[in-house]
Amino acid sequence: MTYSPANTIWVLLGAALVFFMQAGFAMCEAGFTRAKNTGNILMKNLMDFCIGTPLYWLIGFGIMFGSGTALFGWIDPFIMGDYESVLPAGVPLWAYAIFQTVFCATSATIVSGAMAERTKFSAYCMYSAAISLFIYPVSGHWIWGGGWLAEMGFHDFAGSTAVHMVGGVCALIGAKMLGPRIGKYGKDGKPKAILGHNLSIAALGVFILWFCWFGFNGASTVGMDSDELITSAGLVFFNTNLAAALATLVTMLFTWLRYGKPDVSMTFNAALAGLVGITAGCDAVNPFGAAVIGICCGFAVVLAVEFFDKTMKIDDPVGAISVHGVCGALGTILTGFFATGGTTMKGVFYGGGFTFLGVQALGVISTIAWTAIVITVVFTLIKKTIGLRADAEDEVMGLDRSEHGLTTAYSGFAILPDGSVMEAEPLPMPAAAEIAEPARKLREKAPDEPIYTRVQIICRPGSLESLKAAMNKIGITGMTVTNVMGYGMQKGKPEYYRGTPVEVTLLPKVQVDIVVSKVPVRQVIDTARSVLHTGHIGDGKIFVQDVENVVRVRTGEEGYDALQAD
Repeated sequence: MTYSPANTIWVLLGAALVFFMQAGFAMCEAGFTRAKNTGNILMKNLMDFCIGTPLYWLIGFGIMFGSGTALFGWIDPFIMGDYESVLPAGVPLWAYAIFQTVFCATSATIVSGAMAERTKFSAYCMYSAAISLFIYPVSGHWIWGGGWLAEMGFHDFAGSTAVHMVGGVCALIGAKMLGPRIGKYGKDGKPKAILGHNLSIAALGVFILWFCWFGFNGASTVGMDSDELITSAGLVFFNTNLAAALATLVTMLFTWLRYGKPDVSMTFNAALAGLVGITAGCDAVNPFGAAVIGICCGFAVVLAVEFFDKTMKIDDPVGAISVHGVCGALGTILTGFFATGGTTMKGVFYGGGFTFLGVQALGVISTIAWTAIVITVVFTLIKKTIGLRADAEDEVMGLDRSEHGLTTAYSGFAILPDGSVMEAEPLPMPAAAEIAEPARKLREKAPDEPIYTRVQIICRPGSLESLKAAMNKIGITGMTVTNVMGYGMQKGKPEYYRGTPVEVTLLPKVQVDIVVSKVPVRQVIDTARSVLHTGHIGDGKIFVQDVENVVRVRTGEEGYDALQAD
């Protein structure tokens, strides 16, 4: 076999990009879940690749690409057999093997997000191994290894069904068998929103995945040494990007109309949904078909998330079932409508009749059946032996600590009640010579001694600068500002997270503390009101309290003197 440098480099570049998708999945899953499980999520995304790689080398590749039967390849430990018949033109065996290895790892990593925050780490390692060892390779043989679906003309260019839907089905079965996270559903059965702790990290994950998807789909041409392959790669890139962009746009508008505001996390999910949906037919449809597939996935991901969350009562923290399972199946079937290819691959809308569409539907159904049956057996065996779900106490504590002995994945940060993080500044230690004499004992005020009053102002963060400027104008020389969260009689403003109402919203506020001695208290109150007043709920409150005494730590000064500038 004569090797092509262009084809080999293209395949290896694609393999590197698909490998980096592991980082994208890790960031997405960590960001969409709570801080107390971050280390566990990252560990799982590392290990499914490291477990899957040797297992796929040991047995998986041979099952998938061996020329055994239409149902099964062959058992070929360490890839020692002859695979000339399945290798792309000009691509050596080991380049193709690593390319397929990273695809296998992608299928396995999808499952961790849907089963996050309550699965034992040992159980995860076991079912991840099963997916890489035989679940993914068998259905992959049917589709890409010359099996019975390939013989029928089933088309899944880069893995909407072979990779993503397989992972999505495993996620669905696993999440159903696990049950929801503690506190996810109330006694009335209605879902409660459990917010992810870091949308910035989740967004980074989505952008990484979008970037790497150009390797996932584009490099699946497995060649760049001819005009035909170059043209195909260009179309694949364009369709991939177009479908993702339109899915994202549609979900943004759909959630805006449905919930009153565009849902951030759902919109990020939509980008992935569009990418998953177009993966099957990115080489076979024109840009118009890619646009329609993206639009359909944009609507589908929202409705699917709501269906599984509210109707099926299946708790999927990151939306993996809807993104990969539902949109993977949808994109594969829609290829049967919009394919513009040769006589055996023309869609319904391009004069191909319903034969190709029927093959696409059959491939989806048969892959779902195989995956669902086998993964159910795997999960049942794990559940009956070592157990699938973590103990309730460990789940509440967080899997970082119970499974890995990790106090927090954010060392040096303080975790706030809503799961976000705030940098904890170290306290400065003064030199011995700078330590002042101890403050004098508190004493009774003399009749003519000034009265000290603490004015505590709770306001919106956006009003802080205006408040500071106003206080400076009336002679306030010092204040303490704290970021706080809370709600008043209205119990916050009702909001939605991934279509689920957040029952009590802790709104971000700023607490400003001022101790007054010289400036009249009434003037401080009136000035604050004039600056903060808008007439709308959430303007804030002002609390007034007596202060017994004030002591300056550095000098030991008390009372009025302690409040004056040096």
